Amino acid sequence: MTLLKSAWRLLVGVKDALALLFLLVFFGACFALLSFSPSVGELRGGALLATLDGSLVEQAEAVDPIAVLSGQVPVIAQHETRDVVHALRTAARDNGIKAVALDLDSFLGGGQVALQDVAAAIDEVKAAKKPVLAFATAYSDDSYLLAAHATEIWLDPMGAVFIAGPGGSQPYFKGLLDRFGVNVNVFKAGQFKSAVEPFIETGASDQARQANIALSKAIWDDWQAHVRKARPKADFAAMIADPAKAADGKTLAESAVALGLVDKIADRTAFAQRVAKLVGSDTSKGVGDFNRSDLSAYIATYPVATATGNVGIVTVAGTIVDGDAPAGTAGGDTLVRHITRAATDDSIKALVVRVDSPGGSATASEHVRLALDQVRKAGKPVIVSMANVAASGGYWIAMGGDMVFAEPGTITGSIGVFAILPTFERTAGQYGITSDGVRTTPLSGQPDLLGGMTPETEAVIQKGIGDVYTRFINLVSSARKLPVARVDEIAQGRVWDGGSARQLGLVDAFGSLDDAVAEAAKRAKIDASEVARVWIEDAPSMVSALLTAPQATAPRDAVSLMAWRGQIRAATAMHTAFTIARGPAAQVRCLDCPATAYTLPSQSFFDRMFR
Repeated sequence: MTLLKSAWRLLVGVKDALALLFLLVFFGACFALLSFSPSVGELRGGALLATLDGSLVEQAEAVDPIAVLSGQVPVIAQHETRDVVHALRTAARDNGIKAVALDLDSFLGGGQVALQDVAAAIDEVKAAKKPVLAFATAYSDDSYLLAAHATEIWLDPMGAVFIAGPGGSQPYFKGLLDRFGVNVNVFKAGQFKSAVEPFIETGASDQARQANIALSKAIWDDWQAHVRKARPKADFAAMIADPAKAADGKTLAESAVALGLVDKIADRTAFAQRVAKLVGSDTSKGVGDFNRSDLSAYIATYPVATATGNVGIVTVAGTIVDGDAPAGTAGGDTLVRHITRAATDDSIKALVVRVDSPGGSATASEHVRLALDQVRKAGKPVIVSMANVAASGGYWIAMGGDMVFAEPGTITGSIGVFAILPTFERTAGQYGITSDGVRTTPLSGQPDLLGGMTPETEAVIQKGIGDVYTRFINLVSSARKLPVARVDEIAQGRVWDGGSARQLGLVDAFGSLDDAVAEAAKRAKIDASEVARVWIEDAPSMVSALLTAPQATAPRDAVSLMAWRGQIRAATAMHTAFTIARGPAAQVRCLDCPATAYTLPSQSFFDRMFR
């Protein structure tokens, strides 16, 4: 009895302690929320220091407070392209800013369209007679595309320039699935719809390889043309062909200077001293440091977002899913709600839809397209602006616009449909598990995960996928004013670069987001001097604003950075495959499209993969 009384007192004490802890946390959170106010930071003029650690994205992923506390969060910092572009353009006009310093040491890249948008803003800074200096220990394709536009490119003595070009591998799971006896039932429409191939093949099919070669070549040619124009005297051919041979007795850093890829070899301290000579020193930050305004503080002081405007912008970023979803994922119901605001808000005269998505749910894509139709029926023009990727479901949504802009580096098309339904009758049989029962129709109890599918079930699912594909190509035919037979010929799930898409009639013109806004204003008869943009999106909660997601720091030496980027690509490919397998059965998704942001799904996923 004494033992029971002691145990009871212990339990009551633990309960009281937990209750007290909860109250302390609750009231502490309330105080933080009530006293919270965004800080714009301190601006010192001098140089705008743009430290681009992490990746460029069209829309940053929302911070989930529960996920932060549990560690299930993205581990790579994200910078919204529109913020970076706006900050650079503002700096070009700001008399207090004398130069821009680009810190690309931990920059992991972004889509080619986003990179070129930022590069164009760097050119505006230079056009304002303000120098732009870039520094990194290692330059890769993405970071070098930005650095090529700088007035001076600095490289750490232990660094290198590694230009790899697009391409790489992805995992194929057929061997693993066969080993465990899993039957992967695949239904698709479109011979190039290779999103299903990792589950049924051990390597890429001839059709997929053909399409991927053409796509990679187009993107690679666009990258080279862009960089050569920015830095015409650099000898990229030797570096690309064989970086080690090009060094010819020099270090990799010395080779980069000899080939004209960089201007100066020096460490970070010397770089800071060089900037200090241009804009003045700031001894409060350290000996030899320069007077500067940090990018985050500059963006907070001069935000791009406004509460009202006559041209609304809705962003479709990330995987398209059914229902509501936070920023960074394109939730169908969330997007419909935002688009409905554009249709019903009298102050919004036109709508621009910025698409950066490889697709996802077919039903969500159709719901969003139908919402865009309501905007047009309300007499308001709808202009689509394609960013890095607008494929499959992303392209489906684009068919709700009056006009479609893309860039040569945009990846689009992938007009096809697929479904994956695994069954485990072979796996069950290996362990002596059988199934039996009665059916009133051939579809009773179908799909049967342990007993397999009936031929009638397979036929009706394939018919359903075919129906979705037929609807897809008919929508494209109507929107693009192309014969259905022609759309079917260029569809088939094949992925196209922006240049090819324009030639094929899948998009109307090359143009940036600015061009799309100008076109929307023109059609709405808004004077160019009166155009005001408003991003229609959910504001982050105050709790989310208080929390900062833990972020990994990328290694800075060239070899480690290459290895780390490889880990990111592998983890992202695996996560995409798992997402497809557990996603909606019918999907309009492009797996051949590169990730729009170099992010990991979560710290825990990364840990399971590589720790």
